Amino acid sequence: MKQTVIIFTFLFIFFSTFAQTDEELGLHSEGGPWNFYPSKEYNVIWNSPSQNSMGSMPAGNGDIGINLWVEENGDLLFYLSKTDAWSENARLLKIGKIRLSLSPNPFINGNKFLQELILQDGVIQIEAGNNENTVTIRTWIDANNPVVEMDVISKSPISAKVITEPWRTERRQIINSTELHSAYGLGGEGGSNVFVEKDEVVKDSDEGVIWLHRNERSVWADNLKLQGLEQFINKNNDPLLHRTFGGLIRSVELKKTAPNKLKSAKPLNKFSVSVYALTSQTKSQKEWISQITEKAKTIESLDRTERLENHKMWWQTFWERSYINISTKNSAEKAAVFNVTRNYALQRYINACSGRGGSPIKFNGSIFTVDTENLEGNFKGFDADYRRWGGPFWWQNTRLPYWSMLESGDFDLMQPLFKMYRDALPIRKLATKTYYKHKGAFFPETMNFWGTYTDTNYGRDRSELPPGMTQNLYIRYYWQSGLEVSLMMLDYYAFTQDEAFLKETLLPVVTEVIHFFDQHWGRDKNGKILFDPAMALETYRKAINPLPEIVGINKVCSELLKLPKSEISNKQQKQWKRLIGELPEIPTQIVDGKKMLAPAHQFSEKQNIENPELYAIFPYRAFGVEKEGLEMARRTFANRAYKETGGWQQNAIKAAYLGLTDEAAKLTSTNFNTWNRAYRFPTNWGPNFDWTPDQDHGSVALIALQRMLLQYDNDKIYLLEAWPISWDVEFKLIAPRNTIVEGEITNGVLKELKTSPSNRDKNIIIGGSYR
Repeated sequence: MKQTVIIFTFLFIFFSTFAQTDEELGLHSEGGPWNFYPSKEYNVIWNSPSQNSMGSMPAGNGDIGINLWVEENGDLLFYLSKTDAWSENARLLKIGKIRLSLSPNPFINGNKFLQELILQDGVIQIEAGNNENTVTIRTWIDANNPVVEMDVISKSPISAKVITEPWRTERRQIINSTELHSAYGLGGEGGSNVFVEKDEVVKDSDEGVIWLHRNERSVWADNLKLQGLEQFINKNNDPLLHRTFGGLIRSVELKKTAPNKLKSAKPLNKFSVSVYALTSQTKSQKEWISQITEKAKTIESLDRTERLENHKMWWQTFWERSYINISTKNSAEKAAVFNVTRNYALQRYINACSGRGGSPIKFNGSIFTVDTENLEGNFKGFDADYRRWGGPFWWQNTRLPYWSMLESGDFDLMQPLFKMYRDALPIRKLATKTYYKHKGAFFPETMNFWGTYTDTNYGRDRSELPPGMTQNLYIRYYWQSGLEVSLMMLDYYAFTQDEAFLKETLLPVVTEVIHFFDQHWGRDKNGKILFDPAMALETYRKAINPLPEIVGINKVCSELLKLPKSEISNKQQKQWKRLIGELPEIPTQIVDGKKMLAPAHQFSEKQNIENPELYAIFPYRAFGVEKEGLEMARRTFANRAYKETGGWQQNAIKAAYLGLTDEAAKLTSTNFNTWNRAYRFPTNWGPNFDWTPDQDHGSVALIALQRMLLQYDNDKIYLLEAWPISWDVEFKLIAPRNTIVEGEITNGVLKELKTSPSNRDKNIIIGGSYR
């Protein structure tokens, strides 16, 4: 269980920041907020080099990522990462670290310096030097190919060398208990020691600098055996064994002078360096080397200028999908509102940088973790592979980036999440049959990417535990994730009308989830499902008839019944209608003489800080604006036990769904204006409950801001239900059935509104202060 860390509140306060100076914000005079999106004002601009990796700038192409920084000693460095670089221990590792050194040094103190993240183009550009010489470095990670490109132009000739700097140079046991947390699920009582295996720099290649990490062992088979799923082993491939990931550095102008080094033979005015990355499972190291070399040569056969233009076009098309541009005439709010808009764009940028790869976005740092050598406190001294909570996926956390992608139209970024759950379906069906002897599939709250519990969560000592029962009490009956991912898939289909997705992913997964919830519990004397034993999220260890399951089944079955009749059977429709009828009443309670939603009909043994009763508002939308019971839902929200924001806490989203404008704006602005000041980049949120950059923190703010503007349900589009009068805005968002909604508000007046297709405007309800 990802237990709440008590020090979160102190970290949150310590790392908070609100209004800053123009220089800190990255403001500059070029352009205006609505000249194009994203405005040049939202580019991140630094006028001095950084001291270390905590001053790095992220970039990515959806699968490959870098954290790039420049030091005053004349070096440009970056960590190289990939979404599927899973080690033998199922840890998501960095691929490596690259250093480009220039001489004479253009970055020395006193020289002019400009480093700019150009959002519209997906490019990091650096200009440095003096009157005698200026050096320009353009770095871009090809949006369409697995390569990092660096293009260097110097007014005067300069010498250059590029090297890879591996840190996994020897086999090493993780002994420090804090560091061991980054191998979450391994070690512990009854477990074996956890070792980090070394990388290898290939010494005898003429193709460039090549290095790699190859998994010669794997935790996969032992993990399945522990959980009684050994019959799955012989019929399926180990996803970790012989997985190999690494890089290849090549340059036309720089020549290889050592196994880990390319160097210029003479000073140059212009050169380029390409860093390729690859993950694959191969029979041998030699085969992997051949694969990455051939991939590099294929990419090099393409016109470089055309590749750059196609790269820029991808990013420009991405930004054209949707936008939210906010401004205010209230001088007291200007800095905070600027951060809301700028950081909304930056978090979408981060999602795009890491959302199209072989694995879903990791909530605890994504692919943008860095070393902590210079971080003060308990986490000081770890390499860039460190992240709290390690490699597993917690649904509570993993889901949040993806709920923000529907209204932004970033449907391509959702595919890795859906694929992980579709791929895990066979093993979840086997687990259900093995443990519970009935049909269907349940998905654990915490799971490895192949679909099983971690070793320590499941528990190694099985002497007093029946098959399937976890030792970890926080997730023992926490299975509602299957319902929520089902609703997300249904919403995705409602937005995209993607028939292939409906047939190949949605129906196979959701059908089995519904079978599980139909067959796992018995019925009471009234024929209603009796959810017992159960729990209300992680917070209440014991619960009877928890609210999230009740509203979740109702919503999922209701949405299933809206699917095209040509794709669903009469038998399925009867099952879904029957299940709706067999649900117990939504739990309520009387507090101070007033009726409110309750976490469950009965609940006890509190152990976390969630508000389970508010799942009726988000994600399941049983209550909200323009719906019955709104006042009861608002009373429930006001009475909630945990009122904070930050990290995975979703109070901002729920305030938006309830039309609580002031509270939604305050909480959302707080999130967007709060990041870890030990780091330089403004969306390095956290660590909060998890790790920096905390993807949940930024994603909650994205979702909340969108829902303040636009909500959807039952074929209706609700606009401006929680939008502040003092915030002017231009927006373009996506709604179900491929609907585009664009609007402009100035001085509290909706000046323009249009939809595409135009006949969807009859489905729009305008609310809030704009009713």
